[in-house]
Amino acid sequence: MLDSQATKATPSLLYMVKQVELVARSRLDELVKPSGITALQYTALTVLERHDGLSAAQLARDSFVTAQSTADLVRSLENRGLVHRERNPRNRRELLILLTDAGRELLAHHAGLVRELEERMVRDLTRHQTQQFREALTKAWQALS
Repeated sequence: MLDSQATKATPSLLYMVKQVELVARSRLDELVKPSGITALQYTALTVLERHDGLSAAQLARDSFVTAQSTADLVRSLENRGLVHRERNPRNRRELLILLTDAGRELLAHHAGLVRELEERMVRDLTRHQTQQFREALTKAWQALS
């Protein structure tokens, strides 16, 4: 009779990545909930912090959400005063989404807690392993993009 442990299949990498994504998103939701935003909204704000003045389509791509989700997300963030929209001076038909001072303050408020969450995620890795993990994730993302 075979050992049941030996016959169990190793989870796929896609499954493992999804597990990490779901638990990270859940913990991030817990961190930002007191500010009245979701993990997806927080992610969009961090994207704008790195690349302010994106179109809705660019923000959707960089935030990993659909265009429809982005429209709702931006409307909600705009209603909260965390972002504002203005016409693109190079293409008057396009609206650019920009982070407001209130949006920057919200990100600064959560920076320490989010950093602690990330450190918790890699606490059993050495600094070198953490860098390798970051590089591996980047290469995996680029391979699928």
